[in-house]
Amino acid sequence: MATSVRRAVTTLPAAPLGPENPLPGLRTLDQAHELDARAKEGLPRDMRRQIGNAPLRTTLPVRTLDGYGRERAETEIPSIVIENDHLRVTVLPGLGGRIHSLHHKPTGRELVYRNPVLQPADFALNGAWFSGGIEWNIGATGHTTLTCAPLHAAVVPAPDGGEMVRLWEWERLRDLPFQVDLWLPADSAFLYVGVRIRNPHERAVPTYWWSNTAVEQTGRTRVLAPADEAWHFGYEQTLSRVPVPRSEGVDRTYPAHGEVPADYFYEVPEQARKWVAALDGAGRGLVQTSTDALRGRKLFLWGTGDGGRRWQEWLTEPGTPGYAEIQAGLARTQLEHVLLEPEAEFSWLEAYGPLAVDPAAAHGEDWAAARAAAEDALEESLPRAEVDAARTAWLAHADLEPGERLATGSGWGALEVLRAGHKLPGTPFGEATLGEQQEPWLELLRTGVFPYPRRVTPPGPTLVAPHWRDMLETAPADPLTEYHLGVAQWHAGDLAQAVRSWERGLQLAPSRWPLLRCLALADRAAGHPERAADLYAEAFADLCEERREGERWTAATAALGREAIEALLAAGRPAGARTVWEGLRPETRRTGRFRLVEARLLVAEGAKEAARAVFDAGFEVADLREGSTETSDVWAMITDEPVPAAYDFRRRAESA
Repeated sequence: MATSVRRAVTTLPAAPLGPENPLPGLRTLDQAHELDARAKEGLPRDMRRQIGNAPLRTTLPVRTLDGYGRERAETEIPSIVIENDHLRVTVLPGLGGRIHSLHHKPTGRELVYRNPVLQPADFALNGAWFSGGIEWNIGATGHTTLTCAPLHAAVVPAPDGGEMVRLWEWERLRDLPFQVDLWLPADSAFLYVGVRIRNPHERAVPTYWWSNTAVEQTGRTRVLAPADEAWHFGYEQTLSRVPVPRSEGVDRTYPAHGEVPADYFYEVPEQARKWVAALDGAGRGLVQTSTDALRGRKLFLWGTGDGGRRWQEWLTEPGTPGYAEIQAGLARTQLEHVLLEPEAEFSWLEAYGPLAVDPAAAHGEDWAAARAAAEDALEESLPRAEVDAARTAWLAHADLEPGERLATGSGWGALEVLRAGHKLPGTPFGEATLGEQQEPWLELLRTGVFPYPRRVTPPGPTLVAPHWRDMLETAPADPLTEYHLGVAQWHAGDLAQAVRSWERGLQLAPSRWPLLRCLALADRAAGHPERAADLYAEAFADLCEERREGERWTAATAALGREAIEALLAAGRPAGARTVWEGLRPETRRTGRFRLVEARLLVAEGAKEAARAVFDAGFEVADLREGSTETSDVWAMITDEPVPAAYDFRRRAESA
């Protein structure tokens, strides 16, 4: 059959994402992949340099997604299906373009781990993320802020005369447009993925890309890659070179042999073919390969310890098999960012498909022989030269204008194109995509004035790139403009000027709480806990006087209330924290996040028995950050008893 492309609906038990957090993300969320200065000593010079390329100070201009829960209901999710005689590919354009399923039709096998539910969890750079399938990570170290965001999608002519699907968006952490072209040739068992990242600016931009593929993990799953060494990154947050396959007497190419979560970034020789495969006990599984620009390969495993199993259960439903991830990226490790020069681009082609290797060879003790058997099988199924030729053919189609539109992304790219007149053939960002969040910035662009909203509402998102900051600096200095200007200055690292802008805005602001909150956070970051507590209490009281009905106000109250209680408890003022607690809406206090906050508050008040009762009644903190031990930490404040399994997310070393 010829390759077909069609709209479809995928029905899954899903937890709604909920509203955005309206407070600007003036700090990054706690990140798992961080190294201190000592840990960088002894690393190769180019790796050290790329690790130091513009790490994030904030998650601006993107908003945090933390309004989801854990109650799931059957939900129809718009999808795109690409199909030929060999593969059926299911894509979720409204959720970051995730490949939800890669079904091999001749064998009836699923080549990727297909999560049976859609359960957001706090793993992405801006919060909500979900596990399974193949994800496209761009922006900065971590899961992309586009994980749960819609992408533009359309049908485009494919190099073989058929059709392919183009996904594209404007990545906002680095202000880079990108595209992902999904091309399934008519008689191919491999899905081709052409990726292009363009830098339309006059400055170099630190760039990040990793394609992450979840694969089902059994006790016999083995990951193979063309490397004899790897960079190991574990819970102790150090990066060390280790041999492959055996390290500390254990064959680490079997994910089931690891007890704790870990990353293994393979040291793939420059001239070697770039590939990684995950094979089951019978030697069958998935292989990913690419042209040489995508140099990095990685194995991620959760580990077989209680903590790793608990986190995997958290992301799906009971009885679901575990998973590991095989990944491919622009750099050797995910701690690095590669500079993309002005008005230049990165492009490459990936391929995903089935691989079958003699099980005796795939699981043999001789690592070189196992690796060679896998590479020989790959070369027979998809020669390296064929992948290089496919990239050349795809690039000739990369600028073709999209045809039938299948999905619509955000309006942020359209705003940037209007501002700068960027010419981006193949990835149109039309004015029709502009929406409510872009409207005030469009008016600033056209008139030089940032407008006041027509109704009382929490402030919209702030744009922080230098050109928008310049426009805010020359706009009339009303309180809302000063608020946004301060946020942009904070993002740029001009903290003192940000505080001055917020203080100026506060003098005449009819709505004081957004400015007070920014000043409170600045004081807390500067080591002034008492002053921060005062400002947070004042901000929350002002919000309670001003708030209206609706989910934006509920989200603002919850977000500010949480920060205020934390600041007041840090300053040793439980009475003030209790006042904030009582100002929260009842539906907010009933959520798992605020049940944990209540237990912490009760401990501070000396009511440990009441705090224990909160735990005994049961709760789930939906937005528990990856690697967090919050629940077990609060439990330890109450009792010396072992932490109940439902609240224990610690890894081995932490629980010890």
